[in-house]
Amino acid sequence: MVPENVHDFFMTSGAAAGALIGLLFVAISVSAGRLEQRTVDARLHRIRASASFTAFVNALAVSLFSLVPGHKIGPTAVVVACFGLFFVLASSMSLLRSRHLGWKAARDAAFILGLAVVFVIQFCEGVDVWVHPDGSGAVDTIAMLVVICFLIGVARAWELIGGPRIGLVREVSAYLQGETAGGGVDPGAGPAA
Repeated sequence: MVPENVHDFFMTSGAAAGALIGLLFVAISVSAGRLEQRTVDARLHRIRASASFTAFVNALAVSLFSLVPGHKIGPTAVVVACFGLFFVLASSMSLLRSRHLGWKAARDAAFILGLAVVFVIQFCEGVDVWVHPDGSGAVDTIAMLVVICFLIGVARAWELIGGPRIGLVREVSAYLQGETAGGGVDPGAGPAA
């Protein structure tokens, strides 16, 4: 049984997940041509789209089934985590088939690994709730995993639409190499150290 103190959370997260899935459909339909290409970048683009969709569907399913009276959140968390792990396996295989990706796929591999960790924890916590339906600790953990799925889904969707990346390592590297804010090299900058 879902404790009353997280009922409103799951109601809100279910609505948010539904809205985000709708927006993701729009983003995917706008970039459909890019997804159909047979290039390495298109493969990464498909993995990003699928990862975002998987994270949002996970959050939606767990949230909606938690609102159904009875003990539904445990079995739902287990089943959805299994589907998520199948996605992780398929995405990993897709990345491994692209042998020439190098560092380009490292970020995608990190997100896939993050999703795998989320789904394994969700599976374990779902089993705990299923076996001990009166405990609320596992339900709270599942609620936190829903939040993490939202964050992963949004990050993947941001990359899917081509949102700008500003990372500390990249910015420090650019600064040391004398790049200006516009992307060019500052003529007054000395040699890179």
